[in-house]
Amino acid sequence: MKICIIGLGLLGGSFSLGLKEKIKEIHVIGVDVNPLHVEKALQLGLIDEATPLEEGIKKSSLTVLATPVDIISQQINKVLDILPETSVLTDLGSTKEQICKIADQHSKRNQYVAVHPIAGTENSGPEAAFADLLKNKIMIICDKEKSSPQALMIVELLSNILEMRIRYMPSDEHDRHLAYVSHLSHISSFALGATVLDKEQDEQSIFDMAGSGFSSTVRLAKSSPQMWSPIFVQNKQNISTALGSYIQKLQYFKEIIDREDAPATQALMTQANDIRRVLSGIEKGK
Repeated sequence: MKICIIGLGLLGGSFSLGLKEKIKEIHVIGVDVNPLHVEKALQLGLIDEATPLEEGIKKSSLTVLATPVDIISQQINKVLDILPETSVLTDLGSTKEQICKIADQHSKRNQYVAVHPIAGTENSGPEAAFADLLKNKIMIICDKEKSSPQALMIVELLSNILEMRIRYMPSDEHDRHLAYVSHLSHISSFALGATVLDKEQDEQSIFDMAGSGFSSTVRLAKSSPQMWSPIFVQNKQNISTALGSYIQKLQYFKEIIDREDAPATQALMTQANDIRRVLSGIEKGK
């Protein structure tokens, strides 16, 4: 099986390594606009060869778009134009509705399977890739009724080989949910990091007091701006709604602290503690 991966960063590289570890008869072709990424991907064994985009697509039975979501939006029609009639296209983007709307207008729409692997780290680039990134993670497949049974079967098979858990949902519903459970988390971390850095300009010693709580909360602020900025733009309506609710909650938290309302503060935190039950249920449902 020949696979062409366009975008040789964390997700594209990990997708490749995971499959190469599981499938002996696989040949991975890499495409990236950054020649340093291509060179590193070859050195690390993420790919078996590098080619120009059109050549890689034509030689492969599966093409994977693993670029930032704004680039996927620009690439998808071009890739579908080139895609052989017997090949399949998928993408690993963190937003789905806009990308799917673009693909919906193409005559080869049924050869495309829209997916989002719920996996990642704060690191980026080929060096960040590792084979087990996707293991036991959720693979969301969107608008599956628009993909041909054969295309869907191939993506499902590879997801199962990677030991992922498959979920199905409409692309608009996906973006609505991700605004709360992923995109808002990153915005919060970026905002916290920026707030503390502003303070650090005046008080260099502030980081001497930063413990594990701060480190874990701000970890996502180390994520790639080149990847996340387009995600925020593409999902702006859902994120704006989520941010509005979050800001209201933060404002209420500030008000009860300002008036030294300990019972209200405790009640709010007790309410938030219920997230433990929700996350525990998710873990049990694996």
